[in-house]
Amino acid sequence: MDIIAQEWIEMQRNVQYRRTAALALKNEAEARAFVDAVGFCFLWPIKGLEMPNLLHAIAGRAREVPAEHGDPDGSRCWGWKDRSLGQRWWYYGKLLARRATLVSLDLLPYFYAHSSNYGDLNDYLQEYHDGTLTAEAKQIYEALLEHGPLDTVRLRKEAHLSAENAQARFERALTDLQVGLKVLPVGVAEAGAWHYAFVYEIVQRHFPDLPERAREIGRGEARRVLVQRYLDAVVAIDMATIGRVFHTLNWSRAELERTIHTLLRSQSIVEVRTEREEHPLLMSARLMSVARAEHPSSIGFA
Repeated sequence: MDIIAQEWIEMQRNVQYRRTAALALKNEAEARAFVDAVGFCFLWPIKGLEMPNLLHAIAGRAREVPAEHGDPDGSRCWGWKDRSLGQRWWYYGKLLARRATLVSLDLLPYFYAHSSNYGDLNDYLQEYHDGTLTAEAKQIYEALLEHGPLDTVRLRKEAHLSAENAQARFERALTDLQVGLKVLPVGVAEAGAWHYAFVYEIVQRHFPDLPERAREIGRGEARRVLVQRYLDAVVAIDMATIGRVFHTLNWSRAELERTIHTLLRSQSIVEVRTEREEHPLLMSARLMSVARAEHPSSIGFA
C-alpha cells in the first residue's frame, strides 16, 4: 500500500480549497467557478468535517469564522451568498450536516436522487402519513404551497408557528425541509426586528427541471458520484469521515461500504496510508497520479 506524506495532502488541499493568497477568490464569478470545481462545499468551516468552504477560499487561508460584524472576509462571504439567492448560480441551503451548503447545479440532481421527492408537489403527504415529516414541517410547506415565496416572519404566521414557544420547532422543521430538498432560501427581505429575513420557496418550483434531471439517476450511481467528487476535493480521507459528511442523506453502512468497494474496484479511488495513520485512507486516483508525476518524493511504499 502506498504511503502518502500528510504534508502533501495538506498542500494539495490548500490548492483545491483556494487557501493561498494567490488563489483566493476575488469576485463572485470566481466564487461560482470555485463551487462548480469542488462540486459542493460549506459556507463556513465546520469543525470535525473535512470539506472546502467559501470563507477560506475568500480569505486565501484557513481561519476561524469571524466574530466581528465588519470582518472583510466574512462580509464578502455573507454578501456574495445573499446576492446569489434566487440567481440559480448554485443550490444554497442547509443540507450536509444540517449546515449551510453550496452545491453546483451539475451535482444537485445527485443529491435530489437521495431525497423522498419524486416530482409531484404533493409528495410530502406520503412522508407525513409515514411519520417521516413532522406536523410543523407540513404546515411550513403548505404555507409556501398556498402563498408562494414568503419571508420567515410571514412564513411563521402562515404556518401558525409565530408563537414564541414555537420558534425552536419552526427552526427545526425549516431545517428538516431544507435537508429534504423541499424548500430553500431564494432571497432576503427587510422583515423582522433585524430588518433581515430569508425568503423561502419550494425547491421544485425554483428548479422545475430538477425532478426530471434526477429521475434516471439511481441511488447507487448518486452515491458513487458524490463520494468521488468529495475525494477529488479533499484529496484523501477515512471512510468514517465520509459517513459523517453524508449522514443527512441516510446512507446505511452497507451502502457506503458497497460504494467504496465499487470505486476501488474501478480504480477511481485507491487506498493509501500516511506516516501518521495506521488505518488506510481513501484517495482520489486522479490526485494520486498528480502526486506520482509532480511530487514522487511524497510517496513511499509499505
